[in-house]
Amino acid sequence: MTTQPNALNYTPEPFGSTDAVAILDELVRRATNLGSSDIHLEPKRDRLQVRFRIDGTMVEQPSIDLDISTQVISRIKVLARMDISERRLPQDGQFTLEVGLGFLVNLRAATFPCTQGEKLVLRLLLGQNLIAFDKLGFDPVMTARVKEMVLRPQGFIVTCGPTGSGKTSTLYAFMQLLDTAKVNVVTLEDPIEVELYTITQGQTNPRTGFTFAAGLRSVLRQDPDVILVGEMRDAETAGIALQAALTGHLVLSTLHTSDVVETIVRLVDLGIEPWIIANALSGVIAQRLVRQACPHCRQNVPLEMDLWDGDEVLLTAGSIVSQPKGCARCHRTGYKGRTGIFQVLEIDDELRELVKTKSTAAQYRDALRTRKIPSLRRIGFNKVSAGITTVEEVIRVTT
Repeated sequence: MTTQPNALNYTPEPFGSTDAVAILDELVRRATNLGSSDIHLEPKRDRLQVRFRIDGTMVEQPSIDLDISTQVISRIKVLARMDISERRLPQDGQFTLEVGLGFLVNLRAATFPCTQGEKLVLRLLLGQNLIAFDKLGFDPVMTARVKEMVLRPQGFIVTCGPTGSGKTSTLYAFMQLLDTAKVNVVTLEDPIEVELYTITQGQTNPRTGFTFAAGLRSVLRQDPDVILVGEMRDAETAGIALQAALTGHLVLSTLHTSDVVETIVRLVDLGIEPWIIANALSGVIAQRLVRQACPHCRQNVPLEMDLWDGDEVLLTAGSIVSQPKGCARCHRTGYKGRTGIFQVLEIDDELRELVKTKSTAAQYRDALRTRKIPSLRRIGFNKVSAGITTVEEVIRVTT
């Protein structure tokens, strides 16, 4: 199979202005239209390099001349209420722009001093880009199981995966399943990625003592029905969240673990009483994001060799799979948009006994094989067989 096209071959139109205000507006407008999640402004000796993160990968944009680059950075700092004279320390802030798209674009800015000057990253916080539950990428069987778990009056649901795997987007999609007019939903996040106007959202601030653990105790005094905790960062936070699930709340959270088995083992390793985890935990959802093959330029080719997952052949040689090619519509990357691959484990009585006895990861994996719960790679290759994504993408995110 041929190598995938390089995103850097894509050459967009240069910025047509020498005014800092107009350049920033054009940057944000272009990034929003392209579905970018971040704008990177990287100082070089002869220019300010501009790159967008689109579908999880960096895509080169026209550079900004050094003559105007300082004014662009200063413009962002003023809007984000940073100290424009401070270039030796990192700073962060937030602001909103109206760039002629019919809606306000919320941005989070962060600076970082580096050898060539000051790098600045803008994260686009686009509330209108919330993903609906049925667009996440669950198959029909998983959809029914997950929806049933989320609509239970109590329990503890954990989504897991590496940074950038879509965990928070999944939790926000779960929020859309709830009747927020009838239940009190309170979140504790760091930071708040998207403002949801029908629920109460809180943002931690460790400098003032408003940590996840302290905030979660306060949330429990707000008469919540559903609690969303951005991340289980320590044993204290996890312990409070699990106790809340035991006392009649639905708690949703995330962990930076690779799969469902590692998530359960991590919770036990945090030092929380195994019986609390066993009785509170409802389900674990491991996920990854894969780029979708561009429908305008993808090619169908036969697979040259068998593809394995452990001792199991997932795709045999000769199977027809999509191969990226690259066109103007996908910025020469061969991919357009992303979808999720998910491994869902619902906790039953047998698994609860394994938790209570502090079982090993191997014992949990045996239980998954008995239940015929497929691996993330197997689920990803199902999407390859359906022509949604490519072999390279699934291997990249499941290695």
